[in-house]
Amino acid sequence: MSLIPAALATATGLGVAGASAGLMLPQPVRSMVVGVLTAGVGVAGGASGVAALGGGRWSAEIPRLLPLAGAHVAVDALSGLFMAVAGAVVAAVAVYGVGYVAGHGAHGLGSRGAQAVLPLFALSLLLVPAAASVSTFLMLWEVMALTSLLLVLAEHRARPSVREAGVWYAVMTHLGLVLLLVGLSVYAAQAGGETFTALRSGTDGISPTARGLVFVLTAVAFTSKAGLVPLHAWLPRAHPEAPSAVSALMSAAMVNLGVYGLVRIGFDLLGGGPAWWWLMVMAMGGLSAVYGILQAAMASDLKRLLAYSTSENMGLVVLGVGAAGLFAHAGNTALAGLALAAALLHIVNHSAFKALLFTAAGSILRATGERNLDLLGGLRARMPVTAGLFALGALGAVALPPGNGFISEWLLLQSLIHGLEVPGVTTAIVLPLAVAVIALSTGLAAAVFVKALGVGFFARPRSQPAAAAKESPLLMQMGMGLLAALCAALALVPGLLGEGLQRAVGSVGLAGTRPVSGGGLQMRLDEVSATLSPLWAVAALTVALGAVMATVQWTARRRQRRMQARLWDCGGGAPTPRMAYTATSFAEPLQRVFDDVLAPEQDVDVTPVRESAYLVERVRFRNRVPDRIEHRLYRPVLGFLAAAGQSARRLAAGSVHTYLGYGFFGLVALLVVLVVGW
Repeated sequence: MSLIPAALATATGLGVAGASAGLMLPQPVRSMVVGVLTAGVGVAGGASGVAALGGGRWSAEIPRLLPLAGAHVAVDALSGLFMAVAGAVVAAVAVYGVGYVAGHGAHGLGSRGAQAVLPLFALSLLLVPAAASVSTFLMLWEVMALTSLLLVLAEHRARPSVREAGVWYAVMTHLGLVLLLVGLSVYAAQAGGETFTALRSGTDGISPTARGLVFVLTAVAFTSKAGLVPLHAWLPRAHPEAPSAVSALMSAAMVNLGVYGLVRIGFDLLGGGPAWWWLMVMAMGGLSAVYGILQAAMASDLKRLLAYSTSENMGLVVLGVGAAGLFAHAGNTALAGLALAAALLHIVNHSAFKALLFTAAGSILRATGERNLDLLGGLRARMPVTAGLFALGALGAVALPPGNGFISEWLLLQSLIHGLEVPGVTTAIVLPLAVAVIALSTGLAAAVFVKALGVGFFARPRSQPAAAAKESPLLMQMGMGLLAALCAALALVPGLLGEGLQRAVGSVGLAGTRPVSGGGLQMRLDEVSATLSPLWAVAALTVALGAVMATVQWTARRRQRRMQARLWDCGGGAPTPRMAYTATSFAEPLQRVFDDVLAPEQDVDVTPVRESAYLVERVRFRNRVPDRIEHRLYRPVLGFLAAAGQSARRLAAGSVHTYLGYGFFGLVALLVVLVVGW
């Protein structure tokens, strides 16, 4: 038995065992056993993914597992990449989760139901990329959706907002499932089979109109799972309200599967398509990148900020996928492979630093009970480990060296800049805009995470819980440490992924290209003659930073010798937390710049002293930056549906004769349709 099926069988067995342990074991040992088994699921599933990235392939049919069609599974390099990423995230978050649950007892994520569902959710993240037929894929996709929904609702007794987030998530994810069901059913009917092998072989016989319909339906469904604008409305609601360990799994592993589906269908099964497919994808990616990071810049809720950052990074990934499709349509396979490799590498990098950021946010929430940056501060001294790890994750998120996000965005920029050599008016217009989107989103991301670090960690405490915060338990620190080590490895030696990325790109029809090569110490782009050595860049930055810090300290000591007396403070006394920037005030200049896009809502309520129009008793100022797309797109639809529901209630008159009439006329209408169709 080869490694891939053995590892998948082991992961499945551990997942079922973990679910059973969550249901049956008592509270004192339940979280520990479930955590160990869930970590085993991640390790085993990740091992199968690494084996596939190393060149292994495996497929199997299980005839009686599903009715009629049976189950089909297959693992190639593309599947292996997503399985390896999900496995690494699951293993680290499972370790973190044991310490996280210890503070919640039998409530929230520590409840019997949540502990039973958690291993199944982790297992579904690993099995979805292994599905090799329409029915198998849809079944595993729905298992992933339902288990994640139950985990989002784990703390519904604590906060009413959890239930509202669960409703949004349930509706959006099942609308995506309906689109997937329709699109893949049309595809299977046109291709004459529902296995992925049959779909590949039958694609050439499908009309361009049908292929376009299949791509649009599935692309919309997959981008909604990835949290792309305008289908992102569930993400900034569900991610903040879910337990932090679940938020990390959703943002660092589950959203990736939307990109997996887009690449699998668009490149592998449909074999590429016309330029308008990929222009649509690039437009959604670019819009998500800019809009997501703008909303993150305005957010004061730390987990909501990270959720919008996920929309931004998934937008950059999808931008790369769209560019790869556009280059492939133009016949430039080399640049297509480079753009797709950059997108896949950013998937890996984003998973590492976003899982680290969400787990660090969970550490803060556990210590303070607060997510609002305006009520935090002073955590650098009180939670030094969490502060350092959050800073490492933030460095990756801003895509600056030595962060691990830098290398993948550099690859994406290289592909777009060299893509200007591709002839055509479309590329001459679209690619400079794409480069501008990346530059703008990177600059705004720097402002976002400077705000999060400066206000949350370095400012003075603004509340009693922040002032009394203590560092998280050892197991939580170990889980975050594993993710930090992964971020550091990806930042310093990303060349180790070169061969795996090459195989993943080749497995979807872009074989023959060598987008990324080199050893662990450097990344070589053979197709565009570019080389980058992150390790040497980090060494140079370290030396430069050390020199600057030494100079600053030497200058400060000289000034300290000259000024022994305390400076005159105009009688104001020592600084207070009210004198420091809050998250809201820090974002105010950006809000002014992007006022037309964000459409902030402001209200000033002045209460005068009784019987006086000139003396003011109280002034209340409210500033809110709503999600404009949700406000303009979803609210009218929800209002219409609510009104339609109220009107439809009149049909339920309570009369049996009326209901019999409905049935009679419905049957007559059905018979008429059948006769006309015949």
